[in-house]
Amino acid sequence: MKNFAKYALVSIAALATAPAAIAAGDAAAGEGKTLVCAACHGQDGNSAVATFPKLANLGEKYLLKQMQDIKSGARNVPEMTGMLVAMNDQDLADIAAFYSAKAMQLAGAKKIDIQLQSGLNSEDPIALGAKVYRAGNNAAGTPACSGCHSPRGQGNAPAGYPRLSGQHADYIEKQLKAFRNGDRTNDGDTKIMRGVAQYMTDAEIKAVANYIAGLN
Repeated sequence: MKNFAKYALVSIAALATAPAAIAAGDAAAGEGKTLVCAACHGQDGNSAVATFPKLANLGEKYLLKQMQDIKSGARNVPEMTGMLVAMNDQDLADIAAFYSAKAMQLAGAKKIDIQLQSGLNSEDPIALGAKVYRAGNNAAGTPACSGCHSPRGQGNAPAGYPRLSGQHADYIEKQLKAFRNGDRTNDGDTKIMRGVAQYMTDAEIKAVANYIAGLN
């Protein structure tokens, strides 16, 4: 009951990270505004390179907030420098609507080796990833990812929580480490993602990222 209450409070507090007002996006109009985006993220938002995140079906609210944060400087993404400067909120809303309407292509989990802090290898990295994603780590105080992103990784679009399932594992790993290290801070004053990632080990992050890539 204590853990349930803690996770519930995390989920409720995370609502504060979503933007208060959002322009209505037009997916049809957004298609013509994604020509530059397609070079890295793919025409349908399914990037072929793990360096660039998949945008397809991440959630309109989440996508809009990320673009607004990148444009304002609240989120630092060097690869996006100058890309959004000439776009207004309507342009960003249209692009978010376009990519949100696309289907995510699964990246798929891979057979990997995970080295634990003890120096030993995890016998089953997929099982470790599933455990962290679905149950968190009570001993370390890490909440389950599924509390906000759903058991199947589909996210919660109305709340602004992105879909995770099918995303590139390398990208997810990079973002979790960025939150943990304080290099990414656009999760709001409640610091939801920083609070989740702060006690995660490298092994847990790598395992959960790989597990998420294969979720469906």
